[in-house]
Amino acid sequence: MSVPVPTPRTVSRLRSPVGLGRAAAALLGIVVAADLFAGYAGFKLYDVTGDLMNGATGSAVLRRSDAAETLDSLAEKVHSGAMLVCVIVYVSWFVLVRGNAEVFDPAEQSMKSWWAVVGWFVPFLNLWYPRRITLEIWDASSPVGARRSHLLVNVWWTLWLLSLFADRVGGLHYKESAEPGENHAVLQLSLLADAVEIAAGVLAILVVLRLTRMQRDKALAGRAVPLTV
Repeated sequence: MSVPVPTPRTVSRLRSPVGLGRAAAALLGIVVAADLFAGYAGFKLYDVTGDLMNGATGSAVLRRSDAAETLDSLAEKVHSGAMLVCVIVYVSWFVLVRGNAEVFDPAEQSMKSWWAVVGWFVPFLNLWYPRRITLEIWDASSPVGARRSHLLVNVWWTLWLLSLFADRVGGLHYKESAEPGENHAVLQLSLLADAVEIAAGVLAILVVLRLTRMQRDKALAGRAVPLTV
């Protein structure tokens, strides 16, 4: 039985995911660090609102409140900036590995390639399309004749959805005009969302590194399908 040899056109479509994969993993690490900073700032604000809720007064507690609000605002800006840069690089990596998956196993890809971008930003659809595409890329990138467990992807995606849910339900907007008790409850959910997002971010790094390595290994194992930069 003869083995089909990829055509030059197919070969030229396979690109190395290593550079973008490392960049995406590094930026995800920065986002995790920003989440830790946001969690610290949120805890400081949570602490002082607890004191205000319990009736603490005086200039000292007001200074603590102002300092905590300033720190929380800074943390929000740092997180937003880190997330913006990370999204650009991560989606670029995601598009690249989706293109490679098309080379490895076209039949495994049930969705058009442009969903690798659009799927992240369309409301409601972005709750499951990215996971579906990731799993199809994962399966196409697995060794020939083998299927690797989806556990890592599924746990990552579950935690990511939980962090989004906590973020949306609570609103997570500290309001100076609100009662201390109201802000205290909002900040509790905000701290929980930060913790879940940190865990999701760590798993996202593992997904990126694992999938990048899977594609690299599969490309190197197939001598007829070399990686291109």
